[in-house]
Amino acid sequence: MHTTLAWIDYLIMVIYFAFVLGIGFALKRYMKTSADFFLSGRSIPAWVAGLAFISANLGAQEVIGMAASGAKYGLATSHLYWLGAIPAMAFVGIFMMPFYYGSRARSVPEYLRLRFDEKTRGLNAIAFALMTVMSSGISMYAMALLIENLHIFDSLMQALGLPMSWIFHLSIVVAAIITLGYVYLGGLTSAIYNEVLQFFLIVAGFFPLVLLGLKNVGGWDGLVQKVPNGFTHVWQGMTSAETSPLGVEVFGLAMGLGFVLSFGYWCTDFLVVQRAMAADSMSAARRTPLIAAVPKMIFPFLVILPGLIAVSLPTPAAVEGTTVSKAEAMGKGIIPAKLDASGEVKLDTDGKPVLDYDRAIPNMLLHYLPTGMLGLGLTALLASFMSGMAGNITAFNTVWTFDIYQAYIKPQASDKHYLWMGHFATLFGTLVSIAAAYVATSFNNIMDLLQLVFACVNAPLLATFLLGMFWKRATANGAFYGLLAGITAAAIHHGVSLPQGSTAGVKGGWISYLWSGVPITSYRNEMAQNFWAAIYAWTVCFVVTIVVSFFTKPHREEDLTGLVYSLTPRIVEHNVVWYKKPEAFGVVVVLAAIALNVIFR
Repeated sequence: MHTTLAWIDYLIMVIYFAFVLGIGFALKRYMKTSADFFLSGRSIPAWVAGLAFISANLGAQEVIGMAASGAKYGLATSHLYWLGAIPAMAFVGIFMMPFYYGSRARSVPEYLRLRFDEKTRGLNAIAFALMTVMSSGISMYAMALLIENLHIFDSLMQALGLPMSWIFHLSIVVAAIITLGYVYLGGLTSAIYNEVLQFFLIVAGFFPLVLLGLKNVGGWDGLVQKVPNGFTHVWQGMTSAETSPLGVEVFGLAMGLGFVLSFGYWCTDFLVVQRAMAADSMSAARRTPLIAAVPKMIFPFLVILPGLIAVSLPTPAAVEGTTVSKAEAMGKGIIPAKLDASGEVKLDTDGKPVLDYDRAIPNMLLHYLPTGMLGLGLTALLASFMSGMAGNITAFNTVWTFDIYQAYIKPQASDKHYLWMGHFATLFGTLVSIAAAYVATSFNNIMDLLQLVFACVNAPLLATFLLGMFWKRATANGAFYGLLAGITAAAIHHGVSLPQGSTAGVKGGWISYLWSGVPITSYRNEMAQNFWAAIYAWTVCFVVTIVVSFFTKPHREEDLTGLVYSLTPRIVEHNVVWYKKPEAFGVVVVLAAIALNVIFR
């Protein structure tokens, strides 16, 4: 039984949109310099920066994508948190924030310029700019999918006499305009304070959904009985790629996700690092990722469990007296099958229905939340989309302005001019994100697409950073050619591999298709393909950087102070008891993540 939207639900959403835009208007008068717009004047308290750090990552890909992955892969999806986030978040807080914050770099690419040279910075800036607009586009796609699925604009379209097929396109435009509004007005500060608001909204909206869902299926024990075998375990079946829910064995998981993708994202992605760099002190900057790690550990219970509950429910066709669509009848639980352009159920190459896992959360909201509560739940979802889009747009406008425009196009302009360019980049990035939203329509799980993007950009960059920070012999040419080789390796791997049941195209196999028509290698699913793409990208970059560095001239040691670990003075926090230091905080969060892995093994 689906709840329908009432006036109170619409009112809650309208109030939220007005509030986030109001924050942008309120902060507009403080955006006087480029530092204010791009870095919040480095004035954000640690707890605010910490919640913004996690909320910037808590976009549509987190809420929609993690629930979709939970429905597709089971509780093994929590590896993306307990293995693929917590250790890296502790590492970035303890070891890497001193380099970022202490160097006074305005962005991650700018750190690469200080450590290596301009060409390395330029390559990373271009790759990162593309990644951020793709991520922002994924958030737009997910929001449009939600609005379309919930029929929010149906009455408006009927009143205007417009076809219902336009709802998806209208939704993307509305999402873009609202996000553009408050980022354009208030810059990073507006994004950060809205992200804190969005964090609490997401918790308030999803906590009752999980409680109602678990109660309906008979609690945890009932859920275990209703989902496929092993779906409620984290490590079960991981000894072999054939039995692993993620399609990858322990080595591929630990190396591909636990090391390369995890550290590559949390340690080098300017989207999240930017929040810590806006903190009001070095101590606050180091504690920012550690504060964020605490709620990060419990989020699998808010965003993954709804996906498991969605597949555990009976299909609408199994409920007596219920009229169902073709997509619902061929679905799994309350997750429907995807339809093609002709309205027929989309089948994979094995003849099985392609399930629309991205609809897990929207359908759960309609299934469980009553009028009023549904408005709160939908507002929580909208908050996650706003958070993801705004986070990527603020990262994009900073990197575009400082690392591309100022570095290569107009290096000697005034601060006022760069502030203007930041506003223009916000508009331009939003427009490109709209185009990226349509690319995301080819995937039935947006998390698969996002991990592919990370494998191509963040995985090789991690090798560059590790060698740059911990090996003083790494040279500028080594870093540039290593990074280029790593990105190329990921692209080639994607071109010669293909997930089972997929056709050549955006999911891979395009090189093999042009060459022989048959993929050179095949994986059980997209996630396994992404993990191995990340491994190849990191390994190639690491090896090429070392080899080229031995044949090229290194920097002088005096130029690397503050940029290389062995040449940087250690941070000693005097008059701080041991249990309040970042190192102790980091050990606690890592031990807590290990405990969760043991409990749900």
